Amino acid sequence: MLRSTTADDPMPYPVRTPILTLAVLLALAALLGAAPALAGTKTKSVAKTTEISALGKTVLTTNRGRTLYSLSAETKGKFICTDPGCLAAWKPLVVTKGVKPIGPVALGTRMRPDGRIQVTYKGLPLYSFNGDIAKGETNGEGIKDIGTWHVAKVANVSSQPQPEPSPAPPAPNPYPYPSGY
Repeated sequence: MLRSTTADDPMPYPVRTPILTLAVLLALAALLGAAPALAGTKTKSVAKTTEISALGKTVLTTNRGRTLYSLSAETKGKFICTDPGCLAAWKPLVVTKGVKPIGPVALGTRMRPDGRIQVTYKGLPLYSFNGDIAKGETNGEGIKDIGTWHVAKVANVSSQPQPEPSPAPPAPNPYPYPSGY
């Protein structure tokens, strides 16, 4: 349907249609181009914190409560726990490719020699220990290997609610009444 233009019409109908069509196409292309990037940014909660009274520390655990450990010798991208014997005792905490691990602290990832993506804390790969049977056990703490296994401790997190700050004292009245009122 053709439309007639008037003197106050800033842009005639035949010119506006291609511009609108081009804008819609550009918006669709931008959305389609962003879809793969958005698909690669999935997050997954993989850890929580637990206070271990026997150690007097707050440590990272799996979501199921298994204590997480790191090996002191696994620094600067180097993996020590790679042979079947080590991996039978120490289970790497892994995520699938394209998943960003999240938890109560900042977590990262590193690719293992076998191609799996392992979760890290403070740059150290995280593992659970098969010698921990119940939630909150720390039987792997201090085991010496090519390094020493330690629980992944975090700053103490108080589970008690913090007291509310006391209110500020009232400001002095800038317009004091004369005495006798």
